[in-house]
Amino acid sequence: MTVTLEFHGAAGTVTGSCYRVLHPHGQFLVDCGLFQGNRTVRELNYKPTPFDPKKIDFVLLTHAHIDHCGLLPKLYHQGFSGPMWMTAPTAGLLEYLLLDAAGIQESETEQENRKLARKNEPLLQPLYTIEDAQETLKHRQTTDYQAWISPGPGVRARFWNAGHILGSASIEVEVADNDGSTITLLFSGDIGPDEKVFYKEPEAPAGFDYILCESTYGGRERDDYTLVQRREALKHEINEALGRGGNLVIPAFAVERSQELLHDIGVLIKEGQINPTLVFLDSPLASKVTGVYKKYASMFEDTDLTADELFNDPRFRIVESVEESKAINSIRGGAIILSASGMADAGRIKHHLRNNLPRANATVLFVGYQAPGTLGQIIQSGAREVRIHGEVVTVRARVRSLGNYSAHADHSELMAWIRERLPAHGAIFLTHGEDEERAALRAALVTSGIGGDQVVLPMLDDAFELRASGVAGVTRPEVQRIDPAQLHTDWHMAYAQFLIGLGDIIKGADSDARRLAVMNALQKQLNSLNAPVTTPVMPTVTETVHAEPGGE
Repeated sequence: MTVTLEFHGAAGTVTGSCYRVLHPHGQFLVDCGLFQGNRTVRELNYKPTPFDPKKIDFVLLTHAHIDHCGLLPKLYHQGFSGPMWMTAPTAGLLEYLLLDAAGIQESETEQENRKLARKNEPLLQPLYTIEDAQETLKHRQTTDYQAWISPGPGVRARFWNAGHILGSASIEVEVADNDGSTITLLFSGDIGPDEKVFYKEPEAPAGFDYILCESTYGGRERDDYTLVQRREALKHEINEALGRGGNLVIPAFAVERSQELLHDIGVLIKEGQINPTLVFLDSPLASKVTGVYKKYASMFEDTDLTADELFNDPRFRIVESVEESKAINSIRGGAIILSASGMADAGRIKHHLRNNLPRANATVLFVGYQAPGTLGQIIQSGAREVRIHGEVVTVRARVRSLGNYSAHADHSELMAWIRERLPAHGAIFLTHGEDEERAALRAALVTSGIGGDQVVLPMLDDAFELRASGVAGVTRPEVQRIDPAQLHTDWHMAYAQFLIGLGDIIKGADSDARRLAVMNALQKQLNSLNAPVTTPVMPTVTETVHAEPGGE
């Protein structure tokens, strides 16, 4: 048996990171993440695992973001029993992130089952439970940066600072082949930008057979900035928002983004640059994660605040209870509200958006990437109405974006990271990116002098037979787990927006007769497409007019 590399996630999309390496002495995973984004992508989490979890020897975990670790409880529930190797800060974050994710799974399943019970339909089981998450946490093993470990026969690995979030790592792996040679791989994980408030720049050695590099921001550049310039941009957005008299709502991921924002807001308050009434961090998970950041504050580079001042301004309100969260709705202006999730597709942020989007004096500030089809991306793209919790919400609030808080390296920084890791004797695999971004990064690498056949864009469940000199063979699945087109355009969200748009057209017509004419024309089109409904569902204009006195 030779060494084989399989891509079971983050291939054609930015979530669900999961790589399986099969070798003569066994098999292991690098990451096992939850698929996030539109509904069709999320349904991948519930489909059968494309390998036997009982046969996995161990897991190497790059960091604690849920799109890299969120399917670990499912893995253990299905029979995996080996260790997970990670840095100590990642182990600390994992304790809260996995329990929170399991709680969400149980809660959402319970809500759905109440609807199914009323219809006398079969009930669902959660993706995994809190008990599964607790079992998972028992298997954590920690290692220091740059220290070699031997997690299983024929495998050595060491972790390097990736500069992405607390404890994040790129993982160097050596795997023994069946001919006595060694295949060397570098899994980038998620790479942080050069300017980060807490960490030094990403690092790792050079010279591998294979490099796997994320490509979230391939082809996209952010404005060059320093931490001081970033803080200045945030100050401008906060003062503009509060000057309008309303609240400032910021969707932010519970890990890293919330802590960076709290840090910068704290510095700006300390310097007298901004004057909010209150600053809410409304996320039980973010509250617990902030505690982990305080614990490992000694690892930070330069925070501009003392350890006692970090996340500790008197105006900060760390909100955990539902009652406290609901009370925020009574505040009409002067507050900064940070709440998860970062793409506005789950969690308490949806309540704050529903409450503030209709207010013309409110501001919504996006500080991170918004995946296609998510609520955040729809709001950011300029939609005038959105659907939240089944209700249509009018968007009157000012919508702004600030790109300098991304935890991901941009195009130039990714190119620099790859160049510093070369040579790659076999291939460079571009992962964890949408197709357009991956293609842009590939084109830039080829232009820089790397052979086109050396830069590979794997798709979901592709398997590559590896040799030190290059890829010996590629196997693609006979049956795809998802239509690739649905990675980017989800019919569920498109349907919701279609209904909103159709309603606007009908309500915007200048007469009842015109509204009925539009609906009749649409019904004829549906009938011509052999739609399930083949008889009119509304009276024609003529029928309606004749039925009412005085009609024309």
